[in-house]
Amino acid sequence: MTIRGRDFIDLLDYTKSELWQILKTSKMLKQKVARRKLLNTLKGKYLALIFEKPSTRTRVSFQVAMESMGGHVMSLGWNELQLGRGETVGDTAQVMSRYVDGVMARVYRHSTLEEFAKYADIPVINGLSDLSHPVQILADLLTIWEKKKRLEGLKLAYVGDGNNVCNSLLIGCSVFGLDVNVACPHGFEPHQKYVQSAMQNAAESGSKVEIIHEPYGAVRNADIVYTDVFVSMGMDAEREKRLSIFLPKYQVTKELFSAASRDAIFMHDLPCHREEEVQSVVIDGDRSAAWDQAENRVHSTRGLLYLLL
Repeated sequence: MTIRGRDFIDLLDYTKSELWQILKTSKMLKQKVARRKLLNTLKGKYLALIFEKPSTRTRVSFQVAMESMGGHVMSLGWNELQLGRGETVGDTAQVMSRYVDGVMARVYRHSTLEEFAKYADIPVINGLSDLSHPVQILADLLTIWEKKKRLEGLKLAYVGDGNNVCNSLLIGCSVFGLDVNVACPHGFEPHQKYVQSAMQNAAESGSKVEIIHEPYGAVRNADIVYTDVFVSMGMDAEREKRLSIFLPKYQVTKELFSAASRDAIFMHDLPCHREEEVQSVVIDGDRSAAWDQAENRVHSTRGLLYLLL
């Protein structure tokens, strides 16, 4: 089985066995890094990183992952390219295909990635869109696997906005047989396409997917409690309105976290707005996996690039 040359735009496009291949490869390469035995497998390969939206973890993890395997990276802002002056995404994709071996793009609209992939004949990787964040969920699954020694049969509670991270978590968790409870305000549920696909996955894997509105009901006896910002990039004009809806009910407090299982871990994809979606005492606590999760962005990205390129 190989995924070489494939796009990585949405977890919906990948089977359980293909995602397992990425996770196992990521873990293997992480061990090689620890033993300082990482091979120069991507020597002579070039990856372009295109940023329409700002980035810390995605930008750094892709550059470190690529260069640690001997490859080369160019990081490009949207307005540094002719895209910022009106060149079509399709034309840019065709040109990039003549220059580099792969493209990672972090964009506002998911349709931009789909258009890029339509015209490119090199792998196109989703570094984040309005609908999904698949590279983040690879790191999340790797972290859960390391912390809990398994994936199947666990329960993950997601508390907050049903955003792109939530959409992708639904798919990644349900594929591997984790129960997923999403607690969000009315009107802020995850995208129905991802909910329906997750429920289909759950029917096959024997897990459960529930979208509810009570945080304590979602978190009770959970093995993992996960949250994300209430105000995502590009939503600054809605900030006060959103905070009035989400706070205080959907904040992961010490009290809410205590409703989870005694050995539950806390996860956050970062950046974090402390004292909004989570109290500092939780994210800085001894059961927080947020920093291991952030580190694993490098390792899971390395596994993905190794297989695609």
